[in-house]
Amino acid sequence: MESTRLKQQIEFIVEIDRLKRVFRQNVVIGTAEQENDAEHSWHLAVMAMLLLEYSSEKLNSSKVLKMLLIHDLVEIHAGDTFCYDKEGNLDKLEREQRAADKLFNILPSDQAQEIMDLWEEFEAVETPEARYAASLDRLQPLLLNYNTFGHTWKRPGITSKNVLQRNQLLEKPVPELWDLAQEIIEDSIQKGYLKRS
Repeated sequence: MESTRLKQQIEFIVEIDRLKRVFRQNVVIGTAEQENDAEHSWHLAVMAMLLLEYSSEKLNSSKVLKMLLIHDLVEIHAGDTFCYDKEGNLDKLEREQRAADKLFNILPSDQAQEIMDLWEEFEAVETPEARYAASLDRLQPLLLNYNTFGHTWKRPGITSKNVLQRNQLLEKPVPELWDLAQEIIEDSIQKGYLKRS
């Protein structure tokens, strides 16, 4: 008979498979298919490994990877909220906190607490690891939009000012990547992918 601990861990592992069916607003480069949250999290984890040298702060890379792998798990129950959806963002934190409580508490209490702590740290964006992880979480959709002719930027009301504000978080934790983001945004305007404002 399996232990209660193992049973809880397996239940959580099975539950988080649902992340593969939570779709984001971006599309996968070279397709018309929406990116799912699992693909997004994997992409961010690889980016974190490759771009670590651009961090302006010393980082615990293992902690960064853990944060990126779990940061969107709450969307299994809370859904994906489009970053430029003003109305949807009004209750986002409340929805995601309820989802975190429901999901993470499937695990044994020590692991539930570890994952909750990592998720809350990511959301607070106050530690070097959280700032780096959150910066990549901004940069990745920028790269996808740039390489899909501004797919999500074509929605009404989205302008270069919105995209710059969203990505300004990169400025201190990863200044070289902030420079790159600004270049991409300017080039996107020139190419007609994004409206200037």
